[in-house]
Amino acid sequence: MKLALFDFDGTLTTKDSLEEFIIFAVGKRHYYFKLIFFSPIFLLYKLKIMHNSYAKELLFRLFFHKIKESDFKALASSFSAEILNAILREDIYKKFQEHKLNGDRVIVVSASMRCWLEPWTKLESVELLSTELEFKDGEFSGRFSTLNCHGQEKLNRIQKHLNLDDYEEIYAYGDSSGDTQMLSIADKSIKV
Repeated sequence: MKLALFDFDGTLTTKDSLEEFIIFAVGKRHYYFKLIFFSPIFLLYKLKIMHNSYAKELLFRLFFHKIKESDFKALASSFSAEILNAILREDIYKKFQEHKLNGDRVIVVSASMRCWLEPWTKLESVELLSTELEFKDGEFSGRFSTLNCHGQEKLNRIQKHLNLDDYEEIYAYGDSSGDTQMLSIADKSIKV
């Protein structure tokens, strides 16, 4: 059996689904206005003073803290249905489909949120390893319930989810430094 691991944002898509989701949820005007308040955090992240996981958690807190879980998940489901197929990268999505048709085990491994990726991966009949939000008492707590599925955490999740020795050949598709560890375990790594 063969295994195919796909990063989502920038690999299967032409745009970052995180940014697209926030704009979808709050509107462009509100998004760019609130980004002004986020700019010091973004600078700390770019200077490698703040870890990307914490910066991302703060970004979600800025836009969605205390949003009702049902409202957030409804937004995520609508976003998944209305937007994700429109931002797919045609050439890599074709490879994704080929792996499925060949009977390979296909897993999307993404730092983006389960809330909007899971409806899409279910329709595609593939597995998903991703970052998850924490909801308490029916509201977003402002925190993640898992580590951000990025860099080393991608590899940790893969190794926890399956036994790599079970596969005769491993393919991995990624586009950024956040995919380096995942790409390193592949027999065939494709950086797009």
